[in-house]
Amino acid sequence: MTEFRDAVRAAEAAMREVFEPTPLTLNAHLSERFGAEIWLKREDLSPVRSYKLRGAFNAMRKRIGRGRRFACASAGNHAQGVAYMCRHFGVEGVIFMPVTTPQQKIRKTRMFGGDAVEVRLVGDYVDDTLRAAQEHCRETGAQFLSPFDDPDVIEGQATVALEIEAQLPGTPDRIVLPVGGGGLSAGTRGWFGGEVPMTFVEPQGARSLFAALAAEEPVRLERINTFVDGAAVAMVGDHPFAQLRDVDAADVLGAPEDRICGTMLEMLNVEGIVLEPAGALAVDILPEIAERIRGRRVVCVTSGGNFDFERLPEVKERAQRYSGVKKYFILRLPQRPGALRDFLDLLGPDDDIARFEYLKKSARNFGSVLIGIETTGPAHFDRLFARMDAAGLVYQDITDDEILAQFLI
Repeated sequence: MTEFRDAVRAAEAAMREVFEPTPLTLNAHLSERFGAEIWLKREDLSPVRSYKLRGAFNAMRKRIGRGRRFACASAGNHAQGVAYMCRHFGVEGVIFMPVTTPQQKIRKTRMFGGDAVEVRLVGDYVDDTLRAAQEHCRETGAQFLSPFDDPDVIEGQATVALEIEAQLPGTPDRIVLPVGGGGLSAGTRGWFGGEVPMTFVEPQGARSLFAALAAEEPVRLERINTFVDGAAVAMVGDHPFAQLRDVDAADVLGAPEDRICGTMLEMLNVEGIVLEPAGALAVDILPEIAERIRGRRVVCVTSGGNFDFERLPEVKERAQRYSGVKKYFILRLPQRPGALRDFLDLLGPDDDIARFEYLKKSARNFGSVLIGIETTGPAHFDRLFARMDAAGLVYQDITDDEILAQFLI
């Protein structure tokens, strides 16, 4: 552990030439809400708005002597961190990104890298992109920079923990941090050892660390939900898992993707803090550990703030559906004059129609309506559905039907 901490100190001292420590701030809103001392380690305020440039910097500075050509495969923060550091070190970088990567992320990667990097769009999925990057390295001799499965990257990410220790007035009672491939988690645990309890948070649809702990080795998930793109990883890295293999599975929690959307909106509307889905993981899990942290000093790592505001309508939609204030259902409506007016009379004063699609079909007694309702509280739907049942209406709630919701909504 002493050797690891010495390596992390060396990495931190070197990276100070590039950027300052990110802030560690006491958050009054969350502290009051949970009856605890909640500190936020603001990695969303780094030069590339995530912690990923730390690992990229450390790996690159230790390898420049072997050559000045590098490559990586990433759809987001790792790509931007590598691009930023290629420009800093004046080396050549080829950034492989999936064809499906949003233009905002591609533009930012090019902006951070400037003339030092070339962005190549290859494949629909990250696995395809990864193979292309590795093939490029074999053909050209470029050095591949892993986003997490690399001891040098883990050392770089561990500088987050070093800064927490230096900035916090006292020892934290718990650190809450997101998990994707495991680089940040392994680095933080490697720095603190077993001295500080930690809660590791994964997206509910991509629990690769939890699966690895159950299998006692990294395993590839057959299917993942990619909404939390900064942490949706199908398999935790071998090197990170070596540091995390004895973690108590009870400390590895899953955060539902739609609930994360509500946390993002809360942090934006209340605190003015822009977080990407992965960056909100640590804050999102606080209600589940509220009793464990009451009266304690807790550090949450907000790992990234690269959020494309074109996604805001989707985030709001998912948050409303999760909280129960917006529902969609298919209604069988009699094809007769006044039928729609009769239905509208069933709505309460706080019920608002957000979506209405009706296709009148000839020679049929009933037609189908796709309807979306927004209201101010979940209980309003109980009353609305009771009135609809009493009126003899036939309907199907499709809010939580993933296939129908994707197709119709």
